[in-house]
Amino acid sequence: MSDALSIYFAGDLFDHKDLIGNALLASYIERESSGQYTCILPQDLEQSSNRKEHIRNQDLKMVMEADLGLFNFDGPDLDSGTVVEFIVAKQLDIPTVILRSDFRSAGDQDASGDSWNLMCSFYPRNEVISLNGMEWYQKARGDKRPVLDTIDTLYTKLAARVIEGFAVARATPPLASDPKLIENLYQWAIRFPGAGLEEFISNENWVAEIIEKKKRKGLFE
Repeated sequence: MSDALSIYFAGDLFDHKDLIGNALLASYIERESSGQYTCILPQDLEQSSNRKEHIRNQDLKMVMEADLGLFNFDGPDLDSGTVVEFIVAKQLDIPTVILRSDFRSAGDQDASGDSWNLMCSFYPRNEVISLNGMEWYQKARGDKRPVLDTIDTLYTKLAARVIEGFAVARATPPLASDPKLIENLYQWAIRFPGAGLEEFISNENWVAEIIEKKKRKGLFE
């Protein structure tokens, strides 16, 4: 769908469980939203080179281009790359969802707070979905149902929750509505990381094109 909203899906991608879990959830989000959302997985991006800064720049560019952001905050310690990408998205006032399925307690907040460092909390246009992944799995598994049936039940439910989260985040009024301010935010976002990001983007009309695309989709309203 040409008018589908793109989601940059950030999270761990270092082992087979991370990789297939990301791919499964992305596919279920697309299916359960009837194509309203399409997911961009960093693990599926073709790297232009093996240089570390190029890989970083490509991921940052995709964060900025995306209409929305989904950030997996699992683990006792959050993945540092995911946190950086989340902050870049928040700098640009991109509607986001944080998903945590890890039932372990972590972070420096009290029992009523989030299970991660407080510096990653309290940002606007962001919906937090925190759930007990073990409990959800056991309910989906039931009396030893076939694993593929378990996957379908679990990820259908999880995708529906994420879609609900995006509806809430998108309904929150944007902080930036002045066209010049929005342009300045994006221009600064491609400049401050350094390490050749401006040159990597290369297209001098890139910012204007991204802003116009998002404006057509109602993301600045």
